[in-house]
Amino acid sequence: MGKIKLSALDLSVVTAGGNYQSAIERTVEVAQHIEKLGFQRLWLAEHHNMQHIASSATAVMIGHVAGKTNSLRIGSGGIMLPNHAPLAIAEQFGTLETMYPNRIELGLGRAPGTDPAAAMALRKNFANKPYDFAPNILELQSYFQNTNEKTLVRAFPGEGANVPIWILGSSTDSAYVAAAFGLPYAFASHFAPTDLMTAISIYRKNFKPSKQLQQPYVMPCINVIAADTDKEANRLATSIYQMFLGIITNNRRPLQPPVDSMDGLWDLQAQATVAQMTKYTFAGSKETLRQRLSAFLEDTQANELMINTNVFDLDARLHSFSILNEVFE
Repeated sequence: MGKIKLSALDLSVVTAGGNYQSAIERTVEVAQHIEKLGFQRLWLAEHHNMQHIASSATAVMIGHVAGKTNSLRIGSGGIMLPNHAPLAIAEQFGTLETMYPNRIELGLGRAPGTDPAAAMALRKNFANKPYDFAPNILELQSYFQNTNEKTLVRAFPGEGANVPIWILGSSTDSAYVAAAFGLPYAFASHFAPTDLMTAISIYRKNFKPSKQLQQPYVMPCINVIAADTDKEANRLATSIYQMFLGIITNNRRPLQPPVDSMDGLWDLQAQATVAQMTKYTFAGSKETLRQRLSAFLEDTQANELMINTNVFDLDARLHSFSILNEVFE
């Protein structure tokens, strides 16, 4: 356990009674806290047309959080490449890397991170873009790697920038892409657990070494809520369950305070659906988490864990990260 690196994902979720400013401030607090704990990285994710998520301008957020921290690697989990011209991403992340050398990372996703109408608003010709994922990655890499001064289109800043690229996935499709490009692979098992084991197997079986990476590197993202007791951790986790319930019922709200029981908030069908979506949600005390996460690591042979911790109370959220860090010390 002590050899596993820990990182965090943060969507800058708006809490009940809060606003976008407080959500962004909470993200900064989390980043500063996990930096002190020795976490490797914090990633922000691109979502659009979602009222209670404040990280839609992901590159802007990355720059803000990087400016409020000192050594923590800050990146995207991810930038949804179909929404953007590769040149624009190369320029944005080349600029970030110029401002914060050796601290910026670029995780790429193949989905729009939104609904079809918003996807069309972002890029009018979106229809075929998810299927251009691999060519767009090649184009993006070419801007970072270009050494030919006669190239007609170049990224400034961007050329020669040290921006590690990761491939993100929530299905098996991205596993083939990550393997073919020889890039590290992050899987969104915190909300899409079904294909995790199959995707990892595909990635490792088909991996081809690259200049960036010689051996497969897998980082699953999971939900973890730690507290002093199992009872308190399970209570805090009800905020996540309410969030997923809102997703499946299309009744999305800001992150809600925890409740003593979910009884009366969901029916059996909704409970089963949320349970499936949150399969890789680990709530408990230090001892409980040590046992459950050890088994998860045994099953996945993960190289690193990315932790998503949607806890309503900020102090309880920071305490959760502290307890988790003790689990892996």
